[in-house]
Amino acid sequence: MVFDSAHLDLQPYAGFDMNRYVRRTRCSWEDLGWQSLLAQRFDHVPLVEDMELPATADLHLVLPVSGRAVIETHADGRWSRHTWAPGRLELVIPDRPALRRYRADGPLRSVQIHLPRGTVERTAEQLGGRAVDYASMAASVAAGDPLIEETVRAVGSADETEDLYAESAAAFLAVHLLTRHSRPPAWRTPAREDARIRAAIALMRDRLAEPLTLADIADEVYLSVYHLVRVFSRTTGETPHRFLIRLRIEKAQHLLRDTDLTLAQIAPLCGFASPGALSTAFLRHTGIRPSAYRNS
Repeated sequence: MVFDSAHLDLQPYAGFDMNRYVRRTRCSWEDLGWQSLLAQRFDHVPLVEDMELPATADLHLVLPVSGRAVIETHADGRWSRHTWAPGRLELVIPDRPALRRYRADGPLRSVQIHLPRGTVERTAEQLGGRAVDYASMAASVAAGDPLIEETVRAVGSADETEDLYAESAAAFLAVHLLTRHSRPPAWRTPAREDARIRAAIALMRDRLAEPLTLADIADEVYLSVYHLVRVFSRTTGETPHRFLIRLRIEKAQHLLRDTDLTLAQIAPLCGFASPGALSTAFLRHTGIRPSAYRNS
């Protein structure tokens, strides 16, 4: 497999004033002389109000390793939100400029990998020549992948000075992303939909305490509300609304069982507007009241 580093740059975001927002603590090109991929580590400023990210051509994986924040991103004419938390992977869609803002609760650090676009698309050709659906890939990666997470960590801390190490890592990441997270052939379309359902479930878990509508979930996974309900029900056997309520009840059960929090404290943590709303939903889904569940 032949790799071409010409599409990568030491500064992938041309014209972006990186020093305003991050301090780079490691760069594989400068520190190790790699050419087949770019691995970087960053410390991020804790508050950003209007960070304009130009489009980048390469495939960009971001792995938070410390800190928490709610990231708001404006791209393709809409705002979306996701949580920055250790281990929560993000794949930035190529060729898409974005505006970002966030407020962190402490220091943010990340490991970031850039794969050349040419590497990914040549690998796609070798795997059958299908077009790469980067939006579907991003939604699937957001649902989690422990293998990619550990690979990014390893590559981000590697001390190998031979480019063969970087070339092998780039080959693995490209093949794994395309076979596990990209659009499958037409006769396996349900698998692509399953990836988006996994992303929808990850979003539900991530924002369990927040008001969350079907439209919010559908927007995040690039489906219409109708398509989301149809595919979600077919994949899980439950409607998105019922699935979300079940997740909230399961969290309430955990808090009732393992903490001394009152029902008034638990309700907002589980996305319920009041203790009464939680008690009603709890009784409907479990057959007993929260107080009886705790005593049992």
